[in-house]
Amino acid sequence: MKDREAEDEQWSTLALEAARGHSPSVRQLVSYLLPRVRNLVRYLVRGDRDVDDLSQEALLAILQGLSGYRGEGAFRSWADRVVVRRVFASRKAAARRLETALDGSELSIDPALLPDRYYSRRQLAEELEALPDPQRDALVLHYVLGMTVPEMGAELGVPEETVRSRLRLGRQRLRARLTREPGVRRAE
Repeated sequence: MKDREAEDEQWSTLALEAARGHSPSVRQLVSYLLPRVRNLVRYLVRGDRDVDDLSQEALLAILQGLSGYRGEGAFRSWADRVVVRRVFASRKAAARRLETALDGSELSIDPALLPDRYYSRRQLAEELEALPDPQRDALVLHYVLGMTVPEMGAELGVPEETVRSRLRLGRQRLRARLTREPGVRRAE
């Protein structure tokens, strides 16, 4: 636990220096944040198509909002919430655009055709993609970001019982998907 606290303190110090305009701190902060932001975005969106763009948007939002970080809490938690809000906002905007599109079939892409170097993460991401958005969001916020049920309820704008239900259903579905025989695809 001490290592985590020391690391959080290091991140917070770096973020405060970057907020004051210290260029080396900004570069170092971005290099530390990029893999974390990219992984979080990848867990929250379907397919790889938008991951790089959303990661870049989220990093920019973090950098632009650095002046709002006061150092009172863990910087990584603050940054994670900026990423989550950015992804949720982007998904809502995309859903609105899709509603107005005449033919949504033109927008699909086969994720199996996209390259990926990290098989296990890719497999987990594919299984998460198969879950309904509310369940996937709940699992990612809880298990990836370590948010509590009350925090998730506030972030998602739903009652705590709804969050608990989404977690339970998401775990059940994910467990069922991960324990099926390899290579056997179920009809979804």
